[in-house]
Amino acid sequence: MIVTQHQPKRVEVTVYGEFTLADYKEFEAMVNDKVKFEGAVDLLFDLREMADFTLDVAWEDIVFARAHANDFRRIAVLTRSQWVAWSAWLSQIFVQAEMRVFDAENEARSWLDAGQDAV
Repeated sequence: MIVTQHQPKRVEVTVYGEFTLADYKEFEAMVNDKVKFEGAVDLLFDLREMADFTLDVAWEDIVFARAHANDFRRIAVLTRSQWVAWSAWLSQIFVQAEMRVFDAENEARSWLDAGQDAV
């Protein structure tokens, strides 16, 4: 299950339990709408409560990242898992955004906010 929120120039996603393809499609729709009307956006992905993800989500992430290589400015990933951190860095191959992995939410938000100030 995911919870999505958005504000100007930012999409926030929190994943609880298993991250499914239906969840990912919901995320994609939100990003597509934001990018269509606002241009490139920042992304905050909170994966601290994610139990696992399905293989089709991993594939969809690669396809989506390649199709949206220039649609993100900064991506902050919140996780305590080294495996998730490693896969986030691997995804960076396909996007032009600056990406960082964080343990603390306040640090991730501060980093994203600092990027907004620079625009």
